[in-house]
Amino acid sequence: MHRPDNPVSSGRPRDADRPDPAADPGRGRRIAIDVGSVRIGIAASDPDGILATPVETVPRAAKTRAVGPSPDIDRIAEIVREYEAVEVIVGLPKTLRGEKGVAADLAIAFAERLRAHLDPVPIRLSDERLTTVSAARALRDSGVRARGRRQVIDQAAAVAILQGWLDERSAVLKSVEEASHGDASFGDDA
Repeated sequence: MHRPDNPVSSGRPRDADRPDPAADPGRGRRIAIDVGSVRIGIAASDPDGILATPVETVPRAAKTRAVGPSPDIDRIAEIVREYEAVEVIVGLPKTLRGEKGVAADLAIAFAERLRAHLDPVPIRLSDERLTTVSAARALRDSGVRARGRRQVIDQAAAVAILQGWLDERSAVLKSVEEASHGDASFGDDA
């Protein structure tokens, strides 16, 4: 079923989504996912959509099951239900030139599989260029040991993806609100 508010299901070549007031599900927690080839970082927001925090790192399933969801999809769906998430943001890794490569294709395919198990929760794709690099640098600079860093890097990258989405969403909603107040007050001066 095609749902205009769930663009991963549209069947068209996927690009990054942007927060859209018309498709915004409103107040509630959001979950972000940093899909890696070995691990998947998960982050969640507070119900007001202000702050992103790390949740956990889920091992990536080696192979998808012929029937039913794979263990990684199962665990993420469980987290989404546990947090009562209103929206899921999946990081879309693009090259520095803005092109999609193999990693982006894997993230899109993962988002489509996830969507099948989370419908009607909207699944969005968000440009995540350099989030893992930035997360690794921040952890290294803060003194986190290299051995323990791998598990945390994926969560930190998911936090960066989600915080970027939350900040952009806040700015978009604020500009829409300001525009609607400006239109309403325009007629009052006459």
